[in-house]
Amino acid sequence: MNVLLGMGGSPDGFDALEETLARARQAGDDLTVAVLDTSDDYDVDDVAAKIRDRLDEAGVEADVHEFSGHPGSQLTQLAEREGFDRIVIGGGQRSPMGKIELGEVAEFVLLNADTTVTLVR
Repeated sequence: MNVLLGMGGSPDGFDALEETLARARQAGDDLTVAVLDTSDDYDVDDVAAKIRDRLDEAGVEADVHEFSGHPGSQLTQLAEREGFDRIVIGGGQRSPMGKIELGEVAEFVLLNADTTVTLVR
């Protein structure tokens, strides 16, 4: 399976990275990581370096690309253009009432992607 992981520098993104790495090792997925500029809190270059280090530690080969612009649009367009089988994103918190609350990027991708989307929370 050709998998696209979209992430910024948040802990949710790194949780999604770990889940995706475990599956890639087990299932032999081809992995591409799209590092998205999701906030002013994280430097995209630093996040990409951390991801590359983690990929090396895990022994998983993957392409890592950095993107600017609207993160949800960048991710859905890349998935469509490159023919990915699945998009993986992290995110989602439970409200006090137990409902899932999605961030702007996760919601955009879930509503607009033509590709299957896996949300890791």
